[in-house]
Amino acid sequence: MRKLVVLSFISLDGVMQAPGGPEEDTSSDFKYGGWTVPYWDESSGEEMNKQMSMPFDLLLGRKTYEIFAGYWPKQDPNGPVTIPFNKAIKYVVSNSSPELTWEKSVLIDGDVVEKIKELKESDGPMLQVHGSGDMVQTLLENDLVDELWLKIFPVTLGNGKKLFDNGSIAAAFKLKKSFVTSTGVIFADYERAGDVTTGSFD
Repeated sequence: MRKLVVLSFISLDGVMQAPGGPEEDTSSDFKYGGWTVPYWDESSGEEMNKQMSMPFDLLLGRKTYEIFAGYWPKQDPNGPVTIPFNKAIKYVVSNSSPELTWEKSVLIDGDVVEKIKELKESDGPMLQVHGSGDMVQTLLENDLVDELWLKIFPVTLGNGKKLFDNGSIAAAFKLKKSFVTSTGVIFADYERAGDVTTGSFD
């Protein structure tokens, strides 16, 4: 069975919208695109490269796919992110008919939840989810996420698309690994760990 891993850049108040640039996603008049850039350092790049160095395929929502497809094929083909991204099969979740211009792209439509379950049960490398805020809500709501690889930045944004929004269910996670950069970014990898338990301090 393939693991489904959500990789996300989030602010302290949980916003994941447009971390990489001003024009990445301006929906709902979001004005802080590129909010991760001032905190990026060499150690951040090294940690990201480690996550990109293991075999994976991509599972992307339509908007994120279109952003990636318009950017990564134009970058240095020998780059540490470009190589694995171009090599990966790109599974694109959409009920519209997007133009799949990036090599090795496959459309997932119709009963998306059932098809993702089948994809997870198939042979192959892990499925990495980047961005894709709307799709992530569906994944969380249907308990399809095996691991969360979060990069938590020391900034609050007040509004914007959030990682844990309307799709979250009650679920426990276990910290597998953590790392803090010189600029205060927390890399924290969590794996699904059963149900939420409660107790009392009495």
